[in-house]
Amino acid sequence: MTIKGLIFDLDGVLTDTAEYHYLSWKQLAEEEGIPFTRQDNEALRSVDRRESLRRLLKGRAVSEAVAQDYMARKNHYFHAYMAQMTPDHREPGVTAFLEDARASGYAMAVASASRNAKPVLEKLDLTEYFTAIGDGYTVANTKPAPDLLLWAAGSMTLHFNEVIVLEDAEAGITAAHNAGMRVVGIGEAEVQQAHLVLSSLVGITITEVIDRLPPVE
Repeated sequence: MTIKGLIFDLDGVLTDTAEYHYLSWKQLAEEEGIPFTRQDNEALRSVDRRESLRRLLKGRAVSEAVAQDYMARKNHYFHAYMAQMTPDHREPGVTAFLEDARASGYAMAVASASRNAKPVLEKLDLTEYFTAIGDGYTVANTKPAPDLLLWAAGSMTLHFNEVIVLEDAEAGITAAHNAGMRVVGIGEAEVQQAHLVLSSLVGITITEVIDRLPPVE
């Protein structure tokens, strides 16, 4: 089917808040005496806050009240970092790529596991580009389940075969495969299962992406 829309992950594709998330979880972990390294943080990419906490705890049992406190504190720390964001924090190549895709008539949506997706997009001054913004509040089952991506496609009134997903993490790549969608991996880590891998969006046009994608089997 003809490609008519694009679905973007937020963190690692449109902007890089990974360091902010790492520092926020790291602060919480240090306060609670939980070992947490940058390598541990890699397992938290593109999963929601609840699942991130579960992975951070590594089997350590806590009550629901404590879990809620941990997540609220982490979010408080993240918001302090997020307050510093401006449009200059867009990833390289993003502005030109979005302008090209919009001028070419493609619908666009964001599908992010982050509950902070909308305020981050506002900080980046990017909301105008997107028909729909799906975040950690949108569906019950987030990535690697396909639900959020299917919601985003539906919000653009498009079939799953009519969209391309742009992702930077394994959970998002898996979600795209589970949705039956073609997926472009951005970056160098954990994206090798994508149909097409790009180091970044710098100098890339939507026409080039579509031309380089392998045909549907």
